[in-house]
Amino acid sequence: MKFVIASDHAGFDYKAILLKEIIAKGYDITDIGTFNTAPTDYPDHAADVANAILSKKADRGIIICGSGVGVSIAANKFKGIRAGVCHDTYSAHQCIEHDDANVLCIGERVVGIELAKEIVFAFLNATFSNESRHIKRLEKINAIENKNMK
Repeated sequence: MKFVIASDHAGFDYKAILLKEIIAKGYDITDIGTFNTAPTDYPDHAADVANAILSKKADRGIIICGSGVGVSIAANKFKGIRAGVCHDTYSAHQCIEHDDANVLCIGERVVGIELAKEIVFAFLNATFSNESRHIKRLEKINAIENKNMK
């Protein structure tokens, strides 16, 4: 599985730390920006992650900003993207297992770095359950998306 990671300036420090940890554990991950702490606009980075997934350059993505909320809102504007803000490990694995999420959003100003590491690995290690109840719910989400995101 291929992953991408991005952040705006408010998430840059965590991105740098998390990227090293992820690479050290052998994951296939690409850093797609930002590359310093100069102010940037979080919607641009959310779009970069969404486009990487939609173009099949990655299977899942991680985006870090100050709160995690802005990048989640922006990423979810792309048809086929299911981005969740996760500030605990349960949500991080459950969003994959039940909701087949493909983007994890974290807020650097919300969680400590040790918890952020646990959240990231809960997300990276999770798999979709393929249970019929979850498939049925995803079909409903896809129907809503198809109706409202033309």
